[in-house]
Amino acid sequence: MDTLTELLRQSGFAGLGIGNVVMFLVGGTLISLAIVKKYEPLLLIPIGFGTLLANLPLAEMGSYGEGIIALIYDAGIKTELLPPIIFLGVGVLTDFRPLLGRPLTFLLGAAAQLGIFIAALGAAYLMGFTPKEAAAIGIIGGADGPTSIFLASQLAPHLLGPIAVAAYSYMSLVPIIQPPIIRMLTTKGERAIDMPQARPVSRTTAILFPIVTGLVASLGVPSSAPLIGMLMFGNLLRECGVTERLRKTAGGSLVDIVTIFLGIAVGATMDAAHFLTWQTLLILVLGAVAFSFSTAGGLVLAKVLNLFLRNKINPCIGAAGVSAVPMAARVVQQFVHDQTDGRVNPLMSAMGPNVAGVIGSAVAAGVFLTLLG
Repeated sequence: MDTLTELLRQSGFAGLGIGNVVMFLVGGTLISLAIVKKYEPLLLIPIGFGTLLANLPLAEMGSYGEGIIALIYDAGIKTELLPPIIFLGVGVLTDFRPLLGRPLTFLLGAAAQLGIFIAALGAAYLMGFTPKEAAAIGIIGGADGPTSIFLASQLAPHLLGPIAVAAYSYMSLVPIIQPPIIRMLTTKGERAIDMPQARPVSRTTAILFPIVTGLVASLGVPSSAPLIGMLMFGNLLRECGVTERLRKTAGGSLVDIVTIFLGIAVGATMDAAHFLTWQTLLILVLGAVAFSFSTAGGLVLAKVLNLFLRNKINPCIGAAGVSAVPMAARVVQQFVHDQTDGRVNPLMSAMGPNVAGVIGSAVAAGVFLTLLG
């Protein structure tokens, strides 16, 4: 009897607290959303299960402990290794031709980073976060999970869990959040603007773009080089036409393996002590503000540009400037298609600012690291 009592005393059941139970519910919710609603399942399932593991009493399965997941966290996230490898895969899977065929849309991708800076300023001056914490929270507005993880791990590792959850949650909610904002900021006539096909892009241009952009952006903001450099390297593998094996590996098995490790290590940062704080709620609110202003930033700049352009652009494509690729472009396509009864289909036009947003959010993260890191 004494032996049984001792086993129970040293078991995880004896150490369970209300915080652990709440976090089990949080992890279960993330997994349910991924399976039932198909919200970012490749990341929410690892993050959700990592949350369950991190809240097992005495199991040492959290990212801040000394177990196996802490090893992954220390070697893969604190060292800035895993997020740039995700960017390598993103570069392989991203076609920059829509951007190159209509370079003006690069401005829309830049304008769609507005929410990053508004949320960061609000967090610092209105809600009492430190400048480093505010910058890590603001980057949620870029709607780019790996960039959010990359920056938070360097500037505010204690907030990594809620920042990552907010970033991926708002990415998955793009089809719900963006249409009302687009409807509010555009007129029926603006939504009906049809855009001609972008000019063709030569193979030489497609090959030179990742090389030149990688060099220029990294020279301008050296702190962005881990993300921009790997993004452009991946795109070069895609476009050069002579590295098919490397392209398939970087865009397939490699990015899948890294996604597993990244997701479960991020989820394991969400133990009750770090996640169940008032700051988590504020981060979720600020993330929504950041994402909304980023969407509005691209829309408003498109409307301003139309004041000076002979050939008007459909301002709805500005909403695609957030870097949720290709979901934001598809949301714009569906919205405009429905609003015009199928007459206008701006998917390829929206892909320009969409892929520009990937570059923009990485540069914004580099700026924050340069100023605050």
